[in-house]
Amino acid sequence: MKSEGHPEYVTCKVACGCGNSFETRATVESINVEICGACHPFYTGQQRFVDTAGRIEKFNRRFGSRRASTST
Repeated sequence: MKSEGHPEYVTCKVACGCGNSFETRATVESINVEICGACHPFYTGQQRFVDTAGRIEKFNRRFGSRRASTST
């Protein structure tokens, strides 16, 4: 096998915008990310759910009467 065919993996430091950092292996020495597992809303349990009931009621008010009036 050719020796130039594969990139060289080095220890890489990943730094998040929240201040969290960890080490992994990659082809570059450092990676900066905006969001990580320590600050992501889904993983921290701080995810906010959208009020879908209000959106469905609004849709039914706008388009629900059209369906009922055309079937009679």
